[in-house]
Amino acid sequence: MSRTPDTVTVAAVQMHVTGELEDNVKRAEAHVRDAARQGAQVVLLPELFENLYFCQVEREDYFGLAHPVEGHPFIGRFQNLAQELGVVLPLSYFEAAGQAHYNSLVCIDADGTLLGNYRKTHIPDGPGYEEKYYFNPGDTGFKVWASRYGRLGVGICWDQWYPETARVMMLQGADFLLYPTAIGTEPAEVETPNSHHMWQRAMIGHAVSNSTYVVASNRIGTERVGDLEQTYYGHSFVSDYTGHIVAEFGETEEGPLLQRLDLAEARKFRAGMGFFRDRRPELYGALLTTDGVTRRG
Repeated sequence: MSRTPDTVTVAAVQMHVTGELEDNVKRAEAHVRDAARQGAQVVLLPELFENLYFCQVEREDYFGLAHPVEGHPFIGRFQNLAQELGVVLPLSYFEAAGQAHYNSLVCIDADGTLLGNYRKTHIPDGPGYEEKYYFNPGDTGFKVWASRYGRLGVGICWDQWYPETARVMMLQGADFLLYPTAIGTEPAEVETPNSHHMWQRAMIGHAVSNSTYVVASNRIGTERVGDLEQTYYGHSFVSDYTGHIVAEFGETEEGPLLQRLDLAEARKFRAGMGFFRDRRPELYGALLTTDGVTRRG
């Protein structure tokens, strides 16, 4: 295991998105350069920043946006950018793999090397978020990558609602957790209350119960796809290892949100809290079931 640095400066990029891939990629590149100029070492872009959040509707045409990793239209550009700037880039994209399609993320190290690929584990299905139509459930398992600037774990949007995602990545040795997202308003007929507060609180809970920093990046603006539209919450943020939000954008700011993480202090605090010392995994069998009943034989 590579040595974990004592500190790292992260940036959560908050940005608006259009229906033009090249426009979005150029804007994302500019935000990464801006973050690096300000001292960021790890830069997190939002989920599926390459296009409008097409999952508002079910249309066959949108499968054409997916590409395999090899020969991808923009992953190589960001590899070159990471190498040029010396930054780590966890990069969300729409992956095609044979006949399968995934909501995926590659982690690019600061020398441009691809550290690996993660496929989103939890796939939502509901009005305005029709992801099960497009994406196969991820088959990679949760990933933690040893980068130049620490061991980072990344979940993608809907993964953020599941404490199992955060806990597994921390058990795998993550120093901090990152969540690229695309979350905002829901269609008028949806009665479930939602807001940026609810979205943030789920991830802040992971920060508290795992004594770790959590970084979330979201998009902003109103996007119209077909006859539907959504307005994205923004409110990208960084929570410290005690659950305090130490950096946050509002609903409209665009650009990189920077924060220095004191990983050495977080490690010391985490050990002192004893959450991982006091775990009882031999009693958690119900977590491996869908109905809470552990069966033997």
